[in-house]
Amino acid sequence: MSADPLSRPASSATDPAVECRLLLVRHAKAVPKGRPIDDFDRPLSKRGRADAPRTGRWLADSGLEPDLVLCSPARRTRQTWQLAVLALDDPPPAVYDERLYNAAPSRLVAVLAERGQGLRTVLLVGHNPGIHELATGLCGNGPPDLVERVRAGFPTSGVVVLDVPGGWQSLSPGSGTVSAFWAPSD
Repeated sequence: MSADPLSRPASSATDPAVECRLLLVRHAKAVPKGRPIDDFDRPLSKRGRADAPRTGRWLADSGLEPDLVLCSPARRTRQTWQLAVLALDDPPPAVYDERLYNAAPSRLVAVLAERGQGLRTVLLVGHNPGIHELATGLCGNGPPDLVERVRAGFPTSGVVVLDVPGGWQSLSPGSGTVSAFWAPSD
């Protein structure tokens, strides 16, 4: 884990202004495209199988406890979550929603608004470019160095934590505050 104190999120349980917390996770490194495997069925690479558990440990060490996990059903996203969840003491339920596969930010927002109703913290495991575009589009506030890191890129196995004061129905450009950013290289 990074020694940078800004990479550790503040607890939403102690902040009444935070109505919802969104944890965005980019799937771990997959085998390269172009093999005789359909994109949907690409598995994690050796590096991806090593990094995904580190993502889970960071989530556990940070005290982040999602109420629900929304995950693309692609093989690499499922494998990422299945390896990350092993580090959690009380794993949340996971929903593998086909609408999340290589989805654009607008589709991701629609699924979050639908599935997040009544929940405080949702973790979304997805793909670039959509998940990075969603992160950059939502991040309107936060420590400038974190906002800049989010805008610079979303590495595989990375996690972006966004607080959304208006709730899931209020997800719109600039509505989120970045409270943490972590990647295996941190």
